[in-house]
Amino acid sequence: MNERETIERIFSECQVIAVVGLSSKPRPSNMVAKYMKQHDYQIVPVNPRETEVLGERAFASLKEAKESIGAIDLVDVFRRSEEAGAVVDEAIAIGAKAVWLQDGVVDERAAERAAEAGLMVVMNRCWLRDYARR
Repeated sequence: MNERETIERIFSECQVIAVVGLSSKPRPSNMVAKYMKQHDYQIVPVNPRETEVLGERAFASLKEAKESIGAIDLVDVFRRSEEAGAVVDEAIAIGAKAVWLQDGVVDERAAERAAEAGLMVVMNRCWLRDYARR
């Protein structure tokens, strides 16, 4: 987990990114997703309180997003640590390739479940900051 090789694989292999907790308000989730989109990644907003974010249709759940758009490569988690486990379990259920728990989001047991299910895992790191350092 959090190995440079894993991070680079995520950047190169994961083009469709579901951003769980993405808000249309000026928050870190919005800034990171906007940056992803500017760097040619497809973002999929997942937030039951939104209908559209950054010009993309928002979905209430990862399951709903997958049913509508198809495969999701990476699930990027902007939720509290205590909510991350449920998101990780849903990422496993939809067949995502990877999960990324953003800065401050830590759930060791959920990360272990994801890794055991074969997903690449990054935890307590900022996608944008790591991408910009490349």
